[in-house]
Amino acid sequence: MSTNNPSPPSTSHYPIELGFPDISGYAEGNNGIPYVFSFDSGLAGPHVMVNSITHGNEVCGAITIAALLDQGIRPRRGRLTLSFANVSAYESFDPDNPDASRCVDQDFNRVWNRSLLNDASQDSIELRRARTMRPVLDTVDLLLDLHSMHERSVPLIVCGALDKRIAFARSLGTPATVISDEGHPEGRRMIDYEGFDDSSSPKNALVVECGQHWEASAVVVAKDATARFLTMTGAVNVGDLMPGWFVPAATSLRVIRVTEPLVATSSNFRFAESYTGLETFSQAGTVIAWQDGQPVVTPYPDCVLVMPSVRQLRPGATVARFGRLLSDA
Repeated sequence: MSTNNPSPPSTSHYPIELGFPDISGYAEGNNGIPYVFSFDSGLAGPHVMVNSITHGNEVCGAITIAALLDQGIRPRRGRLTLSFANVSAYESFDPDNPDASRCVDQDFNRVWNRSLLNDASQDSIELRRARTMRPVLDTVDLLLDLHSMHERSVPLIVCGALDKRIAFARSLGTPATVISDEGHPEGRRMIDYEGFDDSSSPKNALVVECGQHWEASAVVVAKDATARFLTMTGAVNVGDLMPGWFVPAATSLRVIRVTEPLVATSSNFRFAESYTGLETFSQAGTVIAWQDGQPVVTPYPDCVLVMPSVRQLRPGATVARFGRLLSDA
């Protein structure tokens, strides 16, 4: 592979194949929290939640949640919550600058820390929204957070490092690649909030990265993952979902353990090649990027590059992760 410092990436973006639906009709919610809907079956069972638009330009989840609400889906047992999260960012979407609507003030998926949420001296649009949604998150047992990716890549399940979370990802069964990680140095994700990331708690949570933000196939993945999650948790039966939501499951599953994030220390960061994710480098010390003119190399043999992207490049941003293949299943 080339070890030359390449030119800056193009400012162009991927084609926008999906329309962004008007979600203003869901603004009232039904539980006192705007854009959040909770339905109780009246029977014993877990509180199951499917969340969308944690980031404002990740539209596949919004399409999926809107379809469930329009269908009038209701839980067979337990409680079901369906939510649109960072609505302010979603409403700012501009097709001429689609990456800009990821967030407004800060990443909504880095604020899920008890001390930060309790700190009245800290304020942002995303923090206000997280604090508004927090009461429902506090009661959720099982969470699916629907996401998509900056770059075109195969869909992924993302879970934490705990064994219970890997087992939960295996139970979902698809997409075929599970990324097990410790989260982000910039802050805690929704799926790492409180009991979700506590080995002594029965609570659990997953992200499904459904594909590139605006590709039509991301909706197919989002609906399939949601359908499998809702039936796996017992919230609904297979026949309760609209035809065509399930697609053939993966025949095998692989788990990649993230060992460390690759964090940009300045805006002068460039990958050595055009990576799309899950590239495996057999030799330790392979140059995969340049930071301030210095090579960035793989730390060990058979290193897997996870979710590389410089579209949100800034000092302190995670631009990729290094991982090892744990197992096949």
